Amino acid sequence: MRYPKIREIGEAVVSLFTPAYTTPFPGKGHEPFTGYRGKPVVNEKSCVGCMTCANVCPPMAITVSDDREKGIRTITRDYGKCIFCGQCQEHCITGKGVELSDKIFDIAVTDRKEIIEYQERELLLCRNCDAVITTSDHLFFLHRKLGPKAFSSILNLNMLNQKLKLEDPEKIDSTVEDGLKRKDMFNILCPNCLREVQLKTISD
Repeated sequence: MRYPKIREIGEAVVSLFTPAYTTPFPGKGHEPFTGYRGKPVVNEKSCVGCMTCANVCPPMAITVSDDREKGIRTITRDYGKCIFCGQCQEHCITGKGVELSDKIFDIAVTDRKEIIEYQERELLLCRNCDAVITTSDHLFFLHRKLGPKAFSSILNLNMLNQKLKLEDPEKIDSTVEDGLKRKDMFNILCPNCLREVQLKTISD
């Protein structure tokens, strides 16, 4: 029989009378350390659905899908894939759309659907080609950011009219028929269609 070394006996005695370094979570609440990166929390009032966080997310835990028929953009956040790197918070264009909290977030679940969250934002579609431009909240944010400079964009003027109700939308011809014409530049058009209208106007 080989007897343990003196050093091993000493380590055993120290471990016996030393409290555990790890916390008893989830049996007992845990106080996180300073700078702890917890669950990214979305601010519904500040998030504009611009897709920036999805574009910079390393593990692709944030995905975006657009439904043109319903005019809805769905943002899916899978916290089971999240590595809590903070890129979504750092690159958020509003600075308040998503922030890493200091709260403990348990991702050990039996059903992965419990750690998946969804958001919906209204889409802004081109009246001519039905292309996705962005979300309405995103354009309103850009309007506030640009200030008076935003009035140089026809698209911003159309969106501002919808928000402030300066003119009855039913009285405005919002359809595009028989190809793009000069009057259609006052509709909500994507950059490509608006460029075609402007080129056609110059050539005429």
